[in-house]
Amino acid sequence: MSKFNQFLDEKVMPVAGKVASQKHLLALRDGIILTMPLIIIGSIFLILGFIPINGYNEFMAGIFGDAWMTKLLYPVTATFDIMALIAAFGIAYSLAEHYKVDPLSAGAVSVSAFILGTPYFTLFTPKGADAAVQVGGVLPITYMGSKGLFVAIILALLSTEIYRYIVQKKLVIKMPDGVPPSVSKSFVALFPAFVVLVVVWVLRLIIESTSFGNMHEIVGKLLQEPLGAFGDTLIGAIMYVLLIGLLWVCGLHGASIVGGVMGPVFLAATDANRLALQAGAELPKVVTTQFFDIFVFMGGSGGTLMFAVMMLIFAKSQQSKQLGKLAVAPGLFNINEPIIFGAPVVMNPILMLPFIFAPVAMVITTYILMSIGFAPKTIGVAVPWTTPPIIGGFLATGSWRGSMMQIINLGVAFVIYYPFFKVWDKQNLKMEQGTPDSGSRKVG
Repeated sequence: MSKFNQFLDEKVMPVAGKVASQKHLLALRDGIILTMPLIIIGSIFLILGFIPINGYNEFMAGIFGDAWMTKLLYPVTATFDIMALIAAFGIAYSLAEHYKVDPLSAGAVSVSAFILGTPYFTLFTPKGADAAVQVGGVLPITYMGSKGLFVAIILALLSTEIYRYIVQKKLVIKMPDGVPPSVSKSFVALFPAFVVLVVVWVLRLIIESTSFGNMHEIVGKLLQEPLGAFGDTLIGAIMYVLLIGLLWVCGLHGASIVGGVMGPVFLAATDANRLALQAGAELPKVVTTQFFDIFVFMGGSGGTLMFAVMMLIFAKSQQSKQLGKLAVAPGLFNINEPIIFGAPVVMNPILMLPFIFAPVAMVITTYILMSIGFAPKTIGVAVPWTTPPIIGGFLATGSWRGSMMQIINLGVAFVIYYPFFKVWDKQNLKMEQGTPDSGSRKVG
């Protein structure tokens, strides 16, 4: 274990530390987080539209009319279907803040660049017609949502890099000192915005001359679809939780770092299931954001809720018992910093193994049981990651079998954590009694 710890300290920590502070990944994380309050609000209306109770649809139709669901889901369109637009602004805003240039102007330029990169038409099939017709002068709502998320990310990063470079080189229009600051900022943004839009315009013209047709199609074919296909596999899901666990045991926020890269992929998968639910089709994706937040990371990264329960109920060491009392309540809401830094899990040769591999086991059980239909797939509802177990499983799937899936995974976590907990608790007890194991390491 000492060699493994040395490897983590000398090889993994320096690289992971640089990744953790990488400004583009931080901006990507912050921009995606900006969409979450709206998506959660939309999810509330989505839940109300698909409550799994016999007679519910007839009851609602009797009160509000046959079009009750269409009207109820208006807020879903106004939240889920603009996530790319919001992300375009949020990512640019956050990255501009890191560069210490005007974030509001950078966000506005990013949104304009995103719209410029989107085709101004959609396909519409008139009632009774066999073929779709092209309708111009519109922004297709499809590209404003999850399908346009990767284009929004790319253009937000590109536009902000161009914007900040020109501003930092002082290639801007400066107004006299007496001009109001808001007016002065708008003129500072004028030339950088012009350059950004010209670059995106030229890119659009080049791509339109190819077989792809537009930016969304080329990014979808070359980036979003391959990442989505890998992310929806068992191997992809295992790699995701392995990296998160490995970074956490090094003391770095693994979910934030790895989630910054893969978060958009899983968010797009969540929305794909939401669209399928609304269309009455089969849910296409197993691995979504809620797959991890609700079914794997119960108690937080590492799936530590059962470890907190063990400390509270089975611990003989006073240190372990006290930590259990502190950790159980936050753990129910999937917050486990008291365990990660209090046990600690960080650089702890005893606890790092179950912390890394318990989520892997839960990924395997969840993926298999959802794939074979024993447990339902998530329905696209953005259940907050702080939702307690049992409740979260029901809301994420719309079925009691989702709660049962969580109970199964809690049992898996208990089996994996328990032998390591016994060793750790025994070590703490011996240290309290003044008889530490030879060569043992204090972990509390």
